[in-house]
Amino acid sequence: MVKGEAVQTKFHYKSQDGEDFIVFVDDVETMKKWKEDSSIPMAHFISTFKIFVTHKQGTQGQLDGASKSTLENEFGTSIDEDVIKVILQKGTQETSQFPGRDGPKNDAQMGSIVNGQPGTR
Repeated sequence: MVKGEAVQTKFHYKSQDGEDFIVFVDDVETMKKWKEDSSIPMAHFISTFKIFVTHKQGTQGQLDGASKSTLENEFGTSIDEDVIKVILQKGTQETSQFPGRDGPKNDAQMGSIVNGQPGTR
């Protein structure tokens, strides 16, 4: 993989009052298998057992951790695992790909090599 290259998958659930809840997934294929076989542990595909909110700013808003009271009000529970299940089942998937970066691998060394002779200038 090229330096900096990454794929990020998140699930977005919009509540009836307009709040946006976000959960990050590392392995989408395993998550799809989990939807058919709930015996697969969520730890195998969830990035972190944390639910984020964007304060009604959509999927691109600033991410803050959802408070227990916010989760209670929306989902009837503040148990992260139960809320994550709802978000994965009822939310929408959004995948972002970040391109890699090419270039010199060691900029500090580049200035000290002249005509193939290290240390001479």
